[in-house]
Amino acid sequence: MSRLSAEDESELQLLLKQLLISINDRISGAPSTECAEEILLHLEETDKNFHNYEFVKYFRQYVETSLGTVVEEETKNLTRGEGQHAIGSGHDTLIHAVTRRTRDSAEYQQMMQTLKNTMIVAVESLINRFEEDQMRKEELHRERQQSQSNSQYIDNCSDSDSSFNQSYAFIRQEQLQDLAEKLDPSRPKEVRWQALQALCCAPPSDVLSCESWSGLRRKLCAALTEPDPDLADNVLQFFAKSFSSSPLNVTREIYTSLGRLLLLPLPQIRLMNDFQKEVTTFWIRHPEKYMEEIIESTFSLLSLHHEPGSTSPRTEKTLEPIHLLALLDIRATWFNKWMHGCYSRTVVLRLLERKYKSLQFKLLHRSFSALVQRSVYSGKELEYAVVVHSLCFLGKLLIYTNGRKLFPVKVRKRKGAKLRPLSTFYVTVYIIYGLVMEVLWTLGDRTECAAECLHQPAVIETLLAPVICELKSPAVALTLVADILARVANTDRGLALFLHEENVLVAHGERTTAALVVVQFTLRLLNDELPSLSESDARQTLCGAFIFVCRQMYNTCEGLQVLRPHGLHAAIAAAWKKTSSLSERVPTPMPGPTARASTQELQNMLIWEETLLDSLLNFAATPKGLLLLQQTGAMNECVSYMFSRFSKKLQVSRCEKFGYGVMVTQVAATAPGVVALRCSGFVQALVTELWSTLECGSEEVRGVRPQPTPMDPIDRSCLKVPRVVLELIDRLIAVNSDAKIHSLFHYEQSHTFGLRLLSVLCSNLDSFLLLESQYDICSALLQSQRENVTEEFIVDSLSVERNHVLVRVGVVGGPSERRLPPRALQEVSPRLYSSRQNLLLNSRWFFFPLAVSSDEMVCSGSSSRLKLLPFQFVSQYSRFHLKIECCSPQVFARQDCYPGHDWLASTVFLIMAGDADRSLRLLLGLSSLLTSAFIWPAGIHASVHVAVETAESGIPPVYWCTAHYVEMLLKAEVPLVHAAFRMSGFTPSQTCLHWLTQCFWNYLDWTEICHYVSTCVVMGPDYQVYMCTAVFKHLQPEILRRTQSQELQVFLKEEPIRGFEVSDYLEFMERLERSYRDVVLTDMKTLRDPVG
Repeated sequence: MSRLSAEDESELQLLLKQLLISINDRISGAPSTECAEEILLHLEETDKNFHNYEFVKYFRQYVETSLGTVVEEETKNLTRGEGQHAIGSGHDTLIHAVTRRTRDSAEYQQMMQTLKNTMIVAVESLINRFEEDQMRKEELHRERQQSQSNSQYIDNCSDSDSSFNQSYAFIRQEQLQDLAEKLDPSRPKEVRWQALQALCCAPPSDVLSCESWSGLRRKLCAALTEPDPDLADNVLQFFAKSFSSSPLNVTREIYTSLGRLLLLPLPQIRLMNDFQKEVTTFWIRHPEKYMEEIIESTFSLLSLHHEPGSTSPRTEKTLEPIHLLALLDIRATWFNKWMHGCYSRTVVLRLLERKYKSLQFKLLHRSFSALVQRSVYSGKELEYAVVVHSLCFLGKLLIYTNGRKLFPVKVRKRKGAKLRPLSTFYVTVYIIYGLVMEVLWTLGDRTECAAECLHQPAVIETLLAPVICELKSPAVALTLVADILARVANTDRGLALFLHEENVLVAHGERTTAALVVVQFTLRLLNDELPSLSESDARQTLCGAFIFVCRQMYNTCEGLQVLRPHGLHAAIAAAWKKTSSLSERVPTPMPGPTARASTQELQNMLIWEETLLDSLLNFAATPKGLLLLQQTGAMNECVSYMFSRFSKKLQVSRCEKFGYGVMVTQVAATAPGVVALRCSGFVQALVTELWSTLECGSEEVRGVRPQPTPMDPIDRSCLKVPRVVLELIDRLIAVNSDAKIHSLFHYEQSHTFGLRLLSVLCSNLDSFLLLESQYDICSALLQSQRENVTEEFIVDSLSVERNHVLVRVGVVGGPSERRLPPRALQEVSPRLYSSRQNLLLNSRWFFFPLAVSSDEMVCSGSSSRLKLLPFQFVSQYSRFHLKIECCSPQVFARQDCYPGHDWLASTVFLIMAGDADRSLRLLLGLSSLLTSAFIWPAGIHASVHVAVETAESGIPPVYWCTAHYVEMLLKAEVPLVHAAFRMSGFTPSQTCLHWLTQCFWNYLDWTEICHYVSTCVVMGPDYQVYMCTAVFKHLQPEILRRTQSQELQVFLKEEPIRGFEVSDYLEFMERLERSYRDVVLTDMKTLRDPVG
């Protein structure tokens, strides 16, 4: 069939008419027939509603009906085995092959012929109806020509049922020529007005494509300069229609013509500004010269300047284009869009550099004038708008590297003129104009911009000028200053500028550091020593802002070193205690007229209390800061506050990116911190969440309960959710009964996790000794191994994990002194897990049960066992690795107050080849050295050489001093490792405390342990810091890899330090000594007064 039915033809004609009506705006705006054809050809790409048109839906359904069978048959043929070879090399997919064959089919040819014939008939019918309508319009036009003189140029729409007549209008070239003549300025106003009315009713595409357009454009622009507003409004109306429906090659001519006018009214500037903000969406599709003409025309317009002497002093000042543009777009949104894309930004910066440097000077002059000559302007609001617009313009330039190269700007020499850096001027401006503070924020958030613009001594000095002048600036401005200072101090370069460069001029011509100025001002605010701040709310807001600046310094190791002597922590703690006591005494608001004021007062007081508590909490970001926090007595309250924010998943601050992980780890590394975490409910929440993850699964599965099945009665305690660590150990590790096994929903998964947790816990030898003495875990694990026997081999994951834990806790030694069994079954060594005669003994892995004979047990109970277990460790290590037979364990006698084993004494005992007398003499001599305070934790515990306040804190010097400086040196010397710890939420200080407390046992080989002790004794106690830094440097590749796989903490706990030799890093440690000994060793000597 070569034609559709009559009904289908009528339906297709109607749908085609609807489609043309829908896209009428697109077609009528085309400047030529070729452009209209291009619009239709690419309609699917440009019209998001293309597939919703009924015409398109009809065609899709018709194609599916006509070719559906063909497509299915070709698909089946090609998917058969013998049909695969039919796909040529040019058609590498099945879709391409099916499409090619379908287009070659007879059905496709017949369909195309049918559609072609039908569409020709439908289009001819529409054209005939359109011509009939045109004849009716011309007849009406002749009838109305005498009554309305302007109607001869307008083809009005008829009242016929043709939908085309609702939108289409045409104008001939002769009529446009006549209109151009009537728009001549010499013609009467009425004639020109009527011509403009007719022009506005004509399609812009016809007008813009006519031969007389150039002359017509000039006359339209001339009409804009007429004093009559009616003429200008009609011209702007026509230009607005042209901007919205014409291509860029035409609209740029209109825009540049407008830009050449000297006096522009506000509506004209508004039209240009709208075009400026929209043109960025499509000028990339056109030649660059079009965009360059638009940009150059804009800069030329903004560069217009009226000299001060050109007008009489008594007359009003002539407004310039920049005044009007600033009123319409005060934030320079148009310029932000122009600078957003590299395509346009390159042209903007090139033109500013080569041709329009005067524009930069003008914008700078406007900004300066607003500050120092504001009184010469008649309109303050207008000048304010110009200032803000100019500053936004300049601020956008400063963001980009090539934009910053445009400065400094050379200006004409003036008497008394004084040049300042642009960034310094910017800071001065923003102190007064807080409206555009986000520009400085943007500069501060970009590393390169901040380094060049804000991290400069002159900028810091300007920022601190109102602080030094003691509140000669309003409190609001000082709060904004504090916000900028905090952003600067949050970067490494800015922090160094604050702490180490004396760039701030104070009284008597002296210079000091910015950190000193800020902390002294903050202390005065905390102590209410600034009477000019009478309002409590303003003082608290300003004080909180400057505490936040200090916080960016004291939450780093190097910053705390500078601020520590000023006692900021004590001042904040005192203010918090005072506020807390006041808030407790505030009575409950009673209904009445004063209830709202009382409620607001209480709310402000609670906010201020939380601000101070949050500031105290951030001292816990460093080891020494944690000591200061403990000494304020606010540890428990701060940890409870941290837990409340942690539970709500709140951010630490706007400058912190990695959450509370670091602070939690720092707090958990100390005894008082663990007590605070337990009292706050943090440990309970962590245990509950862990249990829910293991036993309940995800949130979706948590509500699903298994069907009840008959079982033997079990202990009710097994059905409870564990709340503390001991209960978690009992449920996940000590699974020694059927009742406990049945209480676990995921027995193997949960028990395996418990054994992994036990392995990590036992990596700390003191923790293992406590668990073994209290719970006899080795015997329990061995019993589980014996019970889990299947004929010849142990093959399940639990037995493998238990075997690994038993060997780990039963064998002492460094990386080359012990070899641990793998955690996975290996086919090459099936005999490693034999369940028969040698359960754990084989040629490669050894396990020696730490049994204590009955004659050695002087008294019953876990206390005696805890005293004897370390001797078993040392005896085993000396016998199998050092070939030394140990004597009586009395040499390991320790004070009962120390909560762990004295591993240094054990090390010295083995160094002295098991000679108790020589060991005691060496320890006695070592106790007189400063080094002993750091390498001998048991010896310094409760020592008279430590301040009472420090000793009562329960935080050892190896943590608040050694570990503190290790973190500081890592940030400076091994920044990648420091960043990895920050990202993981783990801290180097906790790892150092672990290594140093047990004297690197199980982490280094015996030779390197001896080198560690001798190096610290001979070279000085600060070498303990340098050696830990060297170890982290040695482990850097592995630390980075484990951080990426989220295994860092387990790796540092369980794995020994492989390949490390002290001799390889002596040169590195000597370099650290030359750079840091003055700081580190000096602080170590202040053992009796670490806070001062």
